[in-house]
Amino acid sequence: MAEITVPVYLFTGFLDAGKTTFIRQTLADPRFNTGERTLVLLCEEGEEELDTEALAKSNISVRTVDDPSDLNEANIARLVSETGAQRMLVEYNGMWQLSELFNALPEEMGVYQEMCFADATSFISYDQNMRSLVVDKLRTAEIVIFNRYSDSIDMTELHKICRGVSRGINIAYEYTDGRVKYDDIEDPLPFDVEAPSIKLEDKDYALWYRDIMEDPKKYDGKEITFRGLVAVDPKFPPNSFAVGRHVMTCCVEDIQYMGVAAEWTGSAALRSRDWIKVTATVRFEKSKLYKGKGPVLKVTSVSKCEPPQQEVATFY
Repeated sequence: MAEITVPVYLFTGFLDAGKTTFIRQTLADPRFNTGERTLVLLCEEGEEELDTEALAKSNISVRTVDDPSDLNEANIARLVSETGAQRMLVEYNGMWQLSELFNALPEEMGVYQEMCFADATSFISYDQNMRSLVVDKLRTAEIVIFNRYSDSIDMTELHKICRGVSRGINIAYEYTDGRVKYDDIEDPLPFDVEAPSIKLEDKDYALWYRDIMEDPKKYDGKEITFRGLVAVDPKFPPNSFAVGRHVMTCCVEDIQYMGVAAEWTGSAALRSRDWIKVTATVRFEKSKLYKGKGPVLKVTSVSKCEPPQQEVATFY
């Protein structure tokens, strides 16, 4: 993997959510702007604008990308070369999938920080009507900042939407008077993670899968029992298979199989798409199924079973 020499600061969210204002404030902050040659890539035009002439005096170049087809590796590399940029800030178009950008970044560029901005007064409507785009912006962000927040807005509902996508995202609420309140709502898991033996309900698989993938070490040595769908492949190591569920994050188009690596001496008798009830001890270790370390189920018991009433798991 190439060394990251041009860090990317990514600002996402929908139109008029406060991205441009935040970028302008960031570039005016002497703690951030210490003279590095900076490329600002604008992928949409909102009500707020940047003073390109004034910014140019501070080694800051502003360029626009009007179509996602122009967001390609060759074009980005050309802009970085032309401006001599040592870093890049991107105000991303809320209607574009982030994969367009991630796939377009040259090898020497990588996302250093990703922040999502949202208008608290309209965010729930966006989620109801454009769920897949909302999920896309929340999934990889480090923090979401809700602008125009007031106590009349249901914080719990905003919190629930964000946590339904990412348990690790930080959430901040900015009032119209400039006050900022950070989300401190607790999210207890629907099962006892401290118990030595966890019997997972069908409805809780998606939450468990996300939690064990985000923090696998806390499950190391614990026993887990759940119902899942088998996946086998001739390329898997001997006595290895995967067991999991199809999970829907936001919509039907988003459904994907999310499985965990498992080891069992009787795995040769299993076939892909078998539904099984499995009991295993979790170990955090290397597995070829992950190409590195991850949770590995050391299976102690397997029995064929009927699929759950709702075969596709969700986070709600």
